[in-house]
Amino acid sequence: MRVVVTGGAGFIGSHVVDALVARGDEVAVVDSLVHDTRENVSAGATLHVRDVREPLDDVFDDVRPEAIFHLAAQADVRVSVEQPVEDAEVNVLGTVRILAAARRHGALVVFSSTGGAIYGECETAATESSPREPISPYGTAKLAGEEYLASFNRLYGTRHVALRYGNVYGPRQDPHGEAGVVAIFLGALARGEQATIFGDGLQTRDYVYVGDVARATLTALGHEGGVFNVGTGVETSVVDLYALCARVAESDVAPRHAEPRLGELQRSFLDAERAATELGFRAIVGLEDGLRATWDWVRA
Repeated sequence: MRVVVTGGAGFIGSHVVDALVARGDEVAVVDSLVHDTRENVSAGATLHVRDVREPLDDVFDDVRPEAIFHLAAQADVRVSVEQPVEDAEVNVLGTVRILAAARRHGALVVFSSTGGAIYGECETAATESSPREPISPYGTAKLAGEEYLASFNRLYGTRHVALRYGNVYGPRQDPHGEAGVVAIFLGALARGEQATIFGDGLQTRDYVYVGDVARATLTALGHEGGVFNVGTGVETSVVDLYALCARVAESDVAPRHAEPRLGELQRSFLDAERAATELGFRAIVGLEDGLRATWDWVRA
């Protein structure tokens, strides 16, 4: 297929590009490189250094994509709180531009959304029909992007798909933003430094390996639209995550604790049964195995 991956020089996007190139697709990457790096981009893909907030007609007219994986985003929750207008420009208006371009070329869009930031506090594993109660502009913007996909599907009969990722970790992860805790912990351990746990560390997340996420993202191609959680269904506390990181790093450096961060969720994990039933996807990489693979990358 002819495919465009926005954000394809980033953490998750570059793994999606790798998977597409490996199966023989013709891949064009659109990335501003503001936070990402061209070294992440496979030699088998073509890189266009562009911003999704600007017109991209020339790129899409040249590539004529059959599918667009839209992973370009402002992904830092704290930045979204401090700069909600910029967050909306990237995550809402950028998504609308991609949808309009996709319509001109009859392309399917697979949109990377978020689980934790959309559902808010979870007493049980969140299903796709759970209440959506974002507490950050980032979560609200991603939810708006999902609603635009659904509106286009209703209006034009398209089959765009939204994937709500859990806390993705793995090689190439940027240690910035809320989702970068694994990179932060392993980076500190590699330097022999103390990592910081905010609050008591009992807050839980659904940590899903980036290789599994890339595989899930490709399974969405050809599906009849809809929204799917991409996670493991397992909640892991921050203190348990740190203990596993220390184990794979063979380190006895203890973390320091700091005051809890304002607005941080205590429990966030996903029910991924719909993806298993309809997409045939289940996460297969266990947390400790994924952390070992990430540790090997950090030390390389």
